Amino acid sequence: MLKYYNIDSTDIACWVNKSNFDKQKQNLFFIHGSGGNHSIWSHQYGRLHKNFNIVAVNLPGHGHSGGNGEKDVKHYCEWINRLFDVLDLTNVIMIGHSLGAAITLQFSVIHPQKVAGIVCIGGGMKMPVNSFFLDFMQTNPAEIPAEIIALICKYSLAKENRSKFSDVLGKNIMLSKVDIMYGDLLACNALDLTRDTDNISVPALIVCGGEDKMTPPDLSRQLAARIRRARLEIIEGAGHMVMIEKPVEFNNVLEKFAMTVSTAVSG
Repeated sequence: MLKYYNIDSTDIACWVNKSNFDKQKQNLFFIHGSGGNHSIWSHQYGRLHKNFNIVAVNLPGHGHSGGNGEKDVKHYCEWINRLFDVLDLTNVIMIGHSLGAAITLQFSVIHPQKVAGIVCIGGGMKMPVNSFFLDFMQTNPAEIPAEIIALICKYSLAKENRSKFSDVLGKNIMLSKVDIMYGDLLACNALDLTRDTDNISVPALIVCGGEDKMTPPDLSRQLAARIRRARLEIIEGAGHMVMIEKPVEFNNVLEKFAMTVSTAVSG
């Protein structure tokens, strides 16, 4: 169910379990990518909500949340930190895709005591953005035209999955505000965690689609090699949107990781 939480006079919308959080269950906190919203995780919370407490946030300015978005990953981290406090969340596994992966990594560096584990999907220590998309978004048109949406879908999905998922992904992109999307892409483009990843001490699951063109698998391999307790999973037949392209395979590795972290924390 969608619930709203007031953070500094801004309503932040989150998909959460219908029942109250069970203190005995592991908390899973999902963060979407640039211009996205909580719905990108529908294949995950549909399966996992019975065994875990689920929070799937809409970042400020995204989806049903108020606010204007940010242009810096650290600023998004502070929104998440305040939301953790409002929800009284501890023992959290943070799960982020793309921009969400950047936020997850940065948050684990700034607030390590609040994180039990991290899952980074389509991320890296650096996440350079194609200059074409940045230049286009900077012109700030009223809406993203169909040809740009089609190009984003092409880059985001494995070739074999485009016919199945392009319409759904395209409709989601159409809902994005151009200035918010631009700010998100700037935040990703400015990311540089090359000096920080050695300090990440929590268990980490690094996931990437084998055909990811937005954040190629080599970025995930480099990231996993720098985090001491990292496990790398390359999911073949998927692109940048691995959690919707290959939900069964993704959910299997996510659930296995979450159960491992939960056992370690409770033990």
